[in-house]
Amino acid sequence: MSFFQMLRAKKELIPLVGVVTFAAVGAVSVSIYSLFKTDVIINKTGNPEPWEAIDPTQPQKLLTIQQKWKPIEELEKVKKLTK
Repeated sequence: MSFFQMLRAKKELIPLVGVVTFAAVGAVSVSIYSLFKTDVIINKTGNPEPWEAIDPTQPQKLLTIQQKWKPIEELEKVKKLTK
């Protein structure tokens, strides 16, 4: 008995299969989306400080409303002195 024949015979399983499939697709898509974020480190030996390569003008959140970035002068001076 194939999967689709079983669903035809037991129609009460159709909503359960739909919800489980939707949840699985959602979990996989969120996992893939999270892996491609700039703050995720997969290779720790290649770049020990990957947060220095992040563009501060590009928003890192999924939805950003009226957020503007401008550098803090004191922080930039400290960053230049520590390098």
